[in-house]
Amino acid sequence: MKLFLAPMEGVVDWVMRDTLTQIGGVDQCVTEFLRVTDRLHPESVFLKNCPELRTGSRTRWGTPVFVQLLGGQAEPLALNAERAVKLGALGIDLNFGCPAKTVNRHDGGASLLKSCDRVHTIVDTVRKAVPAHVPVTAKIRLGFDDPTKCIDIAQAVEAANASWLTIHCRTKTDGYKPPAYWEWIPRIKEKTKIKIIANGEIWNVHDFHRCVEVTGCDDYMIGRGVMSNPFIFKQIKQSLKQETVEEMNWQRAKPLLPQFFAASTEYINDYFAVSRTKQWLKALSLKNTEAKEVFDQIKILKKPQEFHSHLLKVTE
Repeated sequence: MKLFLAPMEGVVDWVMRDTLTQIGGVDQCVTEFLRVTDRLHPESVFLKNCPELRTGSRTRWGTPVFVQLLGGQAEPLALNAERAVKLGALGIDLNFGCPAKTVNRHDGGASLLKSCDRVHTIVDTVRKAVPAHVPVTAKIRLGFDDPTKCIDIAQAVEAANASWLTIHCRTKTDGYKPPAYWEWIPRIKEKTKIKIIANGEIWNVHDFHRCVEVTGCDDYMIGRGVMSNPFIFKQIKQSLKQETVEEMNWQRAKPLLPQFFAASTEYINDYFAVSRTKQWLKALSLKNTEAKEVFDQIKILKKPQEFHSHLLKVTE
């Protein structure tokens, strides 16, 4: 059983991938999407999106990373997929699930779920453009606004010879509102043979085992759940081995924040580091009262030096 770290745009950049895979339990990462229009991106764009291309497409801790592409034009996507593979990408993931309004207005993400033919054409064109040994995968939602379309969409992806399919068990119009409709996955599996990865509303070990029971999938992807509990992947692996599950608490989580801030400062910039560290602390505070107290203290600070000094105090 493999556990995948979800490619959350504006959240899981390479510094976050490095931080989370250091903890353990993550078997596979996927980059934030690289937006493709009608042109071939230069190598520098790929390396900025996925610096792991310089290190065998793996994080420092050995976790493989696929490059995710997003767009509505098959040929440019295929050309960019070819370039990514030449740069060392271990696999290409195609984004048909992003619900963001800006993305959908510009012919990307979940807007493509309105047409099974377009989904098929894109996957098929990219699949034929890259070597057969390189996985080409797709990430979808249950549909744009109608979940009954999910079987047709999955069949279109399968017919295009995708290596596997990740399904976020909501429609685009559902956004991120609970629940996730895991019960659609068994229906899809009845009509297809493609490997399916279940995604959506896995916040803890109990949720994971419920998702396993409902979907019967071999592999699972977790996104927002790991931002509120960075140890969830490790906890799931412990539960599968029937080991004692280590508790997620503030004492264990807080050392990660100064480390993350320092890496974001070093490799990106200090103002970015402030913004992203606040973002993560806010996510942690959803499930932890101590983290919320710290977030409430620190959220008004804007100057990097002042923010960093206070962060060190509250996490020592």
